[in-house]
Amino acid sequence: MPGHRRQASIELLELLGVVRENGSTSHLPPGLTPLSCDFVLVGKRVHSLKQSDYIHELKKKKFRVKEIEDDNLIFYGLQAPNEIFYKYRHLCNDPDWDSSMYVVPLRIRLMIVHFILNHTKTGSGESLRSLLNSNVFEAKFCLHERKRQKQLKESWARWTACLKGQPITEIRDYFGEKVALYFLWLGWYTYLLAPPAVIGVIVFLYGLSFFNSSPLLKEVCNAEIVMCPLCDTGCKVWKLSDTCNYAKLTLLFDNEGTVFFAMVMAIWTTLFLEFWKRNRASYMCEWKVSDWNEDEEELILEIINDPECDRKQFQHSYSHSLLILVCVAVMILVIIGLTTALVVIRVMVASILAQESWEFMSHHSNIGAMMLGAFLHYIIITVMTKVNRIVAMKLSDKERTRSFSARENSFTVKMFTFQFFTYFTSLFYVAFFLGRVNGHPGDYVRLAGAWRLEECHPSGCLTDLFIQMTIIMVLKQIISNVFEFAGPWLCRLLKKKKIPKLQRKCQACYLKDDSDVGKSNEMCDYCKHRDWAKNYQLSEVDSFSLFNEFLEMVIQFSFTTIFVAAFPLAPLLALCNNIIEIRLDAIKMVTLERRMVPKKTNDIGVWINILEVIGVLAVIANGLVIGISSDFIPRLVYQYHYGPCATGNGTDTDCMAGYINNSLSIASLGDGKAKISPSQMVTSTGINVTSCSYKDYRDSDYNRTPQFWLILAVRFAFVILFEHVLLICRFIAARFIPSAPMDVKNTKLSNEFARLKEKLKSFEEHPKVAHKSAGEGWDECHVTWGEPIVEELQVGPGAPDHAGKLKSLR
Repeated sequence: MPGHRRQASIELLELLGVVRENGSTSHLPPGLTPLSCDFVLVGKRVHSLKQSDYIHELKKKKFRVKEIEDDNLIFYGLQAPNEIFYKYRHLCNDPDWDSSMYVVPLRIRLMIVHFILNHTKTGSGESLRSLLNSNVFEAKFCLHERKRQKQLKESWARWTACLKGQPITEIRDYFGEKVALYFLWLGWYTYLLAPPAVIGVIVFLYGLSFFNSSPLLKEVCNAEIVMCPLCDTGCKVWKLSDTCNYAKLTLLFDNEGTVFFAMVMAIWTTLFLEFWKRNRASYMCEWKVSDWNEDEEELILEIINDPECDRKQFQHSYSHSLLILVCVAVMILVIIGLTTALVVIRVMVASILAQESWEFMSHHSNIGAMMLGAFLHYIIITVMTKVNRIVAMKLSDKERTRSFSARENSFTVKMFTFQFFTYFTSLFYVAFFLGRVNGHPGDYVRLAGAWRLEECHPSGCLTDLFIQMTIIMVLKQIISNVFEFAGPWLCRLLKKKKIPKLQRKCQACYLKDDSDVGKSNEMCDYCKHRDWAKNYQLSEVDSFSLFNEFLEMVIQFSFTTIFVAAFPLAPLLALCNNIIEIRLDAIKMVTLERRMVPKKTNDIGVWINILEVIGVLAVIANGLVIGISSDFIPRLVYQYHYGPCATGNGTDTDCMAGYINNSLSIASLGDGKAKISPSQMVTSTGINVTSCSYKDYRDSDYNRTPQFWLILAVRFAFVILFEHVLLICRFIAARFIPSAPMDVKNTKLSNEFARLKEKLKSFEEHPKVAHKSAGEGWDECHVTWGEPIVEELQVGPGAPDHAGKLKSLR
């Protein structure tokens, strides 16, 4: 575009290395497409009659159809008539059209043809979707452009380009705005992960610095404290010093730096979303789709497909919506029930491991149960992902949505809700309930009256959450990436074996440049067959292929933000994964999968609302993790109220000295209330003891001490203060950062100003035409107020009629 000035925010993205643009867009001569056909349908010979019925309906719409037969397959190459695209241009006045040549961009062409194919029905009323589901047609796809495919491989879809910016405009020209916005969002998200990743590493190293100086570690590792048995029978007392390594791991993620990092991530979430809105607005202005309307687009396509079609109405039923809501609630309860079952399994495993004769296993029974629970949780996630998809799809089909986009948004909200509960219900249990409802010696809370609930380590419960998150997040990212790449690769390999290799008999024809292919210079049938078969061998894509990518990244975003207080290294893992993910998705889309049908849009849809909700949940969850799960508050209370420094007198003793012993209560065998068998009160060295310690704040009668209530009050005060301060900061940041750059607003203002001046100029040059068009749109009751209006109306043709109407009204 000569003379076009790029938005300043886009230039900034290029400078940062997020994108890499060349500003060039190729156009073809009038009426030509670089593809041998718009779409290809593939079916087996056994269904040729039903296939012919559908093809006949397309021919009625003046589609050109080319049939090529294989051993047991029939390829139908479909070419839409140009008049369809002229109608589209006339109805929507799309700015991407070249007014002098009437050329439609290929991405828009494919989008229009795709809509028509999906809404064309056979004589018996069957749609293409039903024909595909009943295997009348095996596949439907649009072809890759060899020239652009090669360009994208060189500039984007290769592993050596991992640290280079993405050519977003080229991606948009090839895959459409929807895919381009996904990669723009993912690139921006990945770039902004770098600062929290660095801060997370610093917080981690800050935790490491405690290893040699922390009195808490010295107390645990050098303690002679005897802890109460972890089960009712078979378990014996154990020494606190046996869990020295566990205490070290806890301090890596449960220290003062965690609080600071949680606050940083809450602000980061807001900045990420607000600056994303600015980047999106810049590209929407650059691509001239800021004012694009989805409902209007669908109405235009419906009219182009069938001028006699009936307009779809918006529908809503409170009873129907209530039924859908009840079904969603039942599904959530099922997921929570699975989490409850997982808790029961963990409790049973912890009890069994605690009775093991192997001392190491019996002393680390809770850790073993936690790790097993995390692996079982991952298996549940894998299975429930498929179940959630089926249920969400069925519920979305039952809703009375007017358009595909509304149905897609409905499916997105339901699927994410189900997935969120599947992933995070177990984590919420570990974060907020584990070790807080288990009771005390003599009165333990039991499942089915048999198995005691798990207890937290004396050093705190945060490590349990860290272990759970690490296993799930690492397994999910590694295994998902392996299957994501291996699946399409194996699919292409298997299809290559099924389809006989086509020898190159027409090399000169097949090696033509895309731009050389047109009506007067088409490829021969053999080369068309080879091209179509090559695209057929690629992995299948559908309307929700991009949804899967978004869902994966939004779930990762949830892990990175919601429980980041327990896992400061989560942003680093996400950053490393996303650098690979961008190129993995690019390689998959360009080389391993069939071409995704381009779709026009000007936003990432309902995902932006989901991200906003996650940002608020992140503030609430991190506040609760620090205030409830972490030992930050008990340590703070001890340091300033119960510790050596509480009196304010100078002392050489560390202010946290004695904390571990202070946080433990004592159960005595002689009081008759502990209900501990004498055989269990024997240490591993054979020494009989009469009392043992457990983590809680209770007196000798097992009543809560004043210290417990003070800590509880401070915990709730901290949570309320933390959340309100951060939510206010989020609000201020959101209001301080404009949702669109000034360049974008000024560009839109200048365009509107120029349009109004042009309209005024046209009015002054052709007043009669302007008066006529104005008069035709006026209501009679609005033109009865005076002679000047009558004189204006009498200037143009048809004025006597207006004058007569005015006289009759008077």
